[in-house]
Amino acid sequence: MLNLLNLSRVELEDFITRDLGEPSFRAVQVWRWLWAAGARSFAEMSNVSKALRAALAERAFIYRPETLEEQRSRDGTVKLLLRLADGELIETVLIPDERPGSDRRVTQCLSSQAGCSMGCLFCATGALGFVRNLDHAEILGQVLVGREVLARDYGRGSAPRNLVFMGMGEPLLNLDNLLRSLETAHSEQGLHFSRRRITVSTCGLPHGLRPLGESGLAGLALSLHAPEQELRARIMPKAARWPMDELLAELERYPLGAREHITLEYLLLGGVNDAPEQARALGRLARRLEAKINLIAYNMTEGAPYAAPSPERVLAFERELWSLGLVAVLRRSMGADIQAACGQLRASASNKAGDG
Repeated sequence: MLNLLNLSRVELEDFITRDLGEPSFRAVQVWRWLWAAGARSFAEMSNVSKALRAALAERAFIYRPETLEEQRSRDGTVKLLLRLADGELIETVLIPDERPGSDRRVTQCLSSQAGCSMGCLFCATGALGFVRNLDHAEILGQVLVGREVLARDYGRGSAPRNLVFMGMGEPLLNLDNLLRSLETAHSEQGLHFSRRRITVSTCGLPHGLRPLGESGLAGLALSLHAPEQELRARIMPKAARWPMDELLAELERYPLGAREHITLEYLLLGGVNDAPEQARALGRLARRLEAKINLIAYNMTEGAPYAAPSPERVLAFERELWSLGLVAVLRRSMGADIQAACGQLRASASNKAGDG
């Protein structure tokens, strides 16, 4: 049996025309039901012939991740713990934009792997270790689940406005399924996200940056977190195996659209990477790449070896970057009261299961 959500647009057309002997317009109908309408069953596909619905039911099924737990923050953030068909757990987060005039715009944070092999010392997901890659249906199934939550909360037709691959896992270590998912996310007859509404966050891996850039399917955010090689190797030991000089050279060649910039993500760790001289070093890198900077103040997670920076250190770091004329934004920490840091909810659920 075949999960139709695992098929690309071309693969679905091949299946319906070649295997089931139906005309190609039927594939368009089914594709719209799967992704635009979010159908959970073939019975919902009212404009599809009964014969095709019966044939689909004999050969295929529709399966997306199921919600095991839902947590809601005081700031409106919603975190979902999802169970996959094999029982593995992943997370996705719905983050509201509360700026004036935002009209309930929501960004959805997606996972690309169950667990993560990168082992960054500040990351709860890294402590879990790597389990496996997510497939096309499991990656974009998170969007379908998120859309249902928003429709329930805000009314029919509500959906995430932006997608960010900043959840569990390193996206470039699941490159094939990432690119397949980005293609489907762009489909005008499906989820219909523009490139500017999708961001892939990566530690930066030699084999993956160029294919992602050449695809033209998403913006790039680099998880940098240190302005020089030695410190990056200490806090991100596996990511730093690609020397920073080589990484920066590759980023200088990264293809960008008009008015697009790479974003450097920088997690401020108290007493580790939050000094003024480190801000100046980060500024030099940002100028070299003509990049924007997203600052994130670290929220302590249980068992992590780092502390949160003081508000004074955060402000001083931010002002140092501003004094250099750089675009630097301090991202507000969302969902701290609901274990919204990536991997925390899954770890908590795993601990409960072990206690049982």
